[in-house]
Amino acid sequence: MIVAEHVLKTYGERTIIRDFSLRIQRGDRIGVVGANGSGKTTLLKLLTGELQPDTGSVTLAKTLTGVMIDQQRSLMEPDRTVRQVLAEGGDWIDVRGIRKHVQGYLKEFLFDPKIVDMKVGVLSGGERSRLLLAREFARKSNLLVLDEPTNDLDLETLDLLQEVIADYEGTVLIVSHDRDFLDRTVTITLGLDGSGKVDVVAGGYEDWEKKRDQGRKQAATVRVERSKDTQAAPSPPPPPKSTKLSYKDQRDYELLPARIEELEAAIVKGEAILSDPELYTKDPQKFANISKGIENARAEKDAAEERWLELAEMVEG
Repeated sequence: MIVAEHVLKTYGERTIIRDFSLRIQRGDRIGVVGANGSGKTTLLKLLTGELQPDTGSVTLAKTLTGVMIDQQRSLMEPDRTVRQVLAEGGDWIDVRGIRKHVQGYLKEFLFDPKIVDMKVGVLSGGERSRLLLAREFARKSNLLVLDEPTNDLDLETLDLLQEVIADYEGTVLIVSHDRDFLDRTVTITLGLDGSGKVDVVAGGYEDWEKKRDQGRKQAATVRVERSKDTQAAPSPPPPPKSTKLSYKDQRDYELLPARIEELEAAIVKGEAILSDPELYTKDPQKFANISKGIENARAEKDAAEERWLELAEMVEG
């Protein structure tokens, strides 16, 4: 239904999506997760054809008909009645090809049928959310797109949304920070870490976290093993006289730990600023400068850590 092959998408000097490939079939429930500013909405727009990749391709089936739940409720005008929202003022509504009486359909979404002629403006926030879901799920489609669907939903509506998604026969794409909701609804999780890499994991948010933690542990293990190998490697015969650190080496050995901490703090601060999803739109130059600064800080931090480890080995030797 949707095929992405070697997709690359950048904004300015920052790579948002890098070398991403995925085949999405009918019936898949896809969750998109990651920190603010990591590229979740960009990936969603790429998969639905709203955005085009810089390189690679995204192919959508010609029969694809999508529905995106409007969380802004821009079409839920307060002066319109429930009947007008659902059935254009009539008594019957076409629910994905099946004709239903509007009052009977309201029951399916936990409404008292008597509200059919009430105005939208007098409904509670949870009721307006349910009415929005009822309207959108009635439309005939085979792709459902939900961008932060759980925002401001009460528990009753949240449970209903999970049931409706489970009964939906098409494909579902969900961007959400709600871990429990994702674990209950999705079959595949796309995890973004902000570097452009997209992890494709079978299961929900918890499964993605396990894979991410496992990857970190493996990387740490590799570093430890390399360090052991380095320490275990045969060293040349010691010189007849003890070797002391030069003035520059000694100074680097003492000052580099503090510098590494400074760089780590700068990286965290920069990433916090980039987490504002509106920053790129408001000030693209600032976005580019901070992104470049983080990249430079990471490079300097890596070099500083390597330099200090070398000096530490000399001191121990």
